Amino acid sequence: MNGNAVLENVRRYRTIASLYRQTAAFRPLQRGSLLGQAEEWEYRAVAELEAYFRSYDGPVFGLQQLASPYGGMIAA
Repeated sequence: MNGNAVLENVRRYRTIASLYRQTAAFRPLQRGSLLGQAEEWEYRAVAELEAYFRSYDGPVFGLQQLASPYGGMIAA
């Protein structure tokens, strides 16, 4: 999937999450369920971005990867 399609999906997912949060503000009895749905849509947006950037073999945007003193890698 190309970058524009991924960003469009992320925009849609976050729009849906926002609508759930707005609805929760006006429906106190369903607030918990609606906020749970919003969280799931936000999770989908993040997962879509992570999957897209994981598909690259090299560093993202040409950033050099350095070892972190706390373990793992960091971008410089």
